[in-house]
Amino acid sequence: MSDEEHHFESKADAGASKTYPQQAGTIRKNGYIVIKGRPCKVVEVSTSKTGKHGHAKCHFVAIDIFTAKKLEDIVPSSHNCDVPHVNRTDYQLIDISEDGFVSLLTDNGNTKDDLRLPTDEALLSQIKDGFAEGKDLVVSVMSAMGEEQICALKDIGPKN
Repeated sequence: MSDEEHHFESKADAGASKTYPQQAGTIRKNGYIVIKGRPCKVVEVSTSKTGKHGHAKCHFVAIDIFTAKKLEDIVPSSHNCDVPHVNRTDYQLIDISEDGFVSLLTDNGNTKDDLRLPTDEALLSQIKDGFAEGKDLVVSVMSAMGEEQICALKDIGPKN
């Protein structure tokens, strides 16, 4: 053994992995899957029978949870697929800035100011109208694979 000091330079982040492996044959409708590097919600799964030389294949039709684009993938059912860790968190809306960012109140009393308004027109107008009327709004934020986006809105009554 030597007395030299070893220094390792780590480039990885300390958090948990953005995805976890799951066998393709066990992923069901309404589950999540990563297709082409995007986190998606599965809307349709069909399984083909094994061929003369091979595996049963799973055909996934899924919708990107952030862009709402439809993606498809075919994977042998015995192989592993990446499944994103999807979290949904509710925050109270405090303010909307002119540049399209929202200010949200977290559970521990801090503010979260790094989220943009959603691109979905219906949700966007609901948030802006409700905020303009002075209602107390709670937004649901979906996060997966390092991305976050407002996906739903709850009205908890007028501000007191």
